[in-house]
Amino acid sequence: MPENTKRAARDVQIKGNRTYFPLILAAALVVGPHPAWAENATATPQKAVTIASVTVASVVEAKMIGRVPVSGTLVPREEVLVFPEVNGSPIDTLQADVGDLVKAGDVLATLNARTLTAELARSKAEFARAKSSVGQAKSQIVSAKATATRTTAALDRAKRLMEAGTTTQTVLDQALADSQTADAAVASATDGLAVAEAQLQQAQAQLDIAELNLERTTLRAPVDGLISARNGQIGAIAASGGEPIFRMIENGIVEVEAEVIETALGQITKGDAVNLSVAGVGDVSGVVRRISPTVDPVNRLGTIRIETDTQNDLRSGVFVSGWVITDQRTSPAVPTSAVLTDSAGTFVLVVADGVLEKRSVVAGLIWNDLREIVKGLTKGEVVVAKAGSFFGDGDKINPIFPKTTTAEADSE
Repeated sequence: MPENTKRAARDVQIKGNRTYFPLILAAALVVGPHPAWAENATATPQKAVTIASVTVASVVEAKMIGRVPVSGTLVPREEVLVFPEVNGSPIDTLQADVGDLVKAGDVLATLNARTLTAELARSKAEFARAKSSVGQAKSQIVSAKATATRTTAALDRAKRLMEAGTTTQTVLDQALADSQTADAAVASATDGLAVAEAQLQQAQAQLDIAELNLERTTLRAPVDGLISARNGQIGAIAASGGEPIFRMIENGIVEVEAEVIETALGQITKGDAVNLSVAGVGDVSGVVRRISPTVDPVNRLGTIRIETDTQNDLRSGVFVSGWVITDQRTSPAVPTSAVLTDSAGTFVLVVADGVLEKRSVVAGLIWNDLREIVKGLTKGEVVVAKAGSFFGDGDKINPIFPKTTTAEADSE
């Protein structure tokens, strides 16, 4: 057979094999699998049961602290303003400066007193004149009374003579008129004395005012304290309006005026301890001295005054922040993440023999990543510490105590 004919026959055989092999495989699949294969295909696989490992923690007795954040500024407890009490006099001297500690009565400044010295001299002269007028009025009363006595005696004689028939009616009438005139003079002199005494009192008041004004040309410290500001200048005209010449901090005492959000203001009481951080100074302790009875309607903040236990390096105007300690007590506590909330309220998942129990609790203070349990748990019980929201009542878990949690529990 020729070579070309042999090659063509082989090609036909290969193509025939490729054509019929798929048909044979398809037929085998239609008939069905081997009985052993069918048995394995119909068997249900066995599913392994796993229990989740969950971090848990024991209920411990812990010290819980309630705090309210505050921030504010150091301010004088009592600020004293020193104004000149006389107007129109130039400032002659300034004898105190900012930062000086002064005692009550110390001279702070003096005003020019020439005009007021002249006013005092005039007031003294007016007083002397009024005093002399009183003396004159008294002398006039004595003279008028003497005249009245003489005319009264003359009237008595005229009456007796008239009865005896040895005088005339004209003489009697004259004696009567003289007596009445003398009595009127006594009354007038008495009124004159009252007027003179009133003028003397007026002159005395003017003299006192002149002396007081002259004394006020010397400005003195009204209290012991620290000079915090000086606004006066030598040669300036003193005036009671405008800025005071000096500002003082009474006894040099400053304290914190802090702001508190309105929802927390009711938790604070007078005498609560406060931990403060003063800019540039450091930590300072204090107590609440005063609580404002009102809240700012704009920013919804109330103010409190905090008395510090030290005055070293404290300066008015410095920023202060800190915490007011509103409560301290020892109570059962769990990690904060263990306390959950749903529509029914606050709860925890208690672990007993690996089974979870959903239990309602009353939660309280939060301190150092612990949450106080006021009601619902006792010391030693175990609760789910993390991922509690993924589990429910009756679930089984594998409880795991982290070493850190165990150590904290042991320390409690």
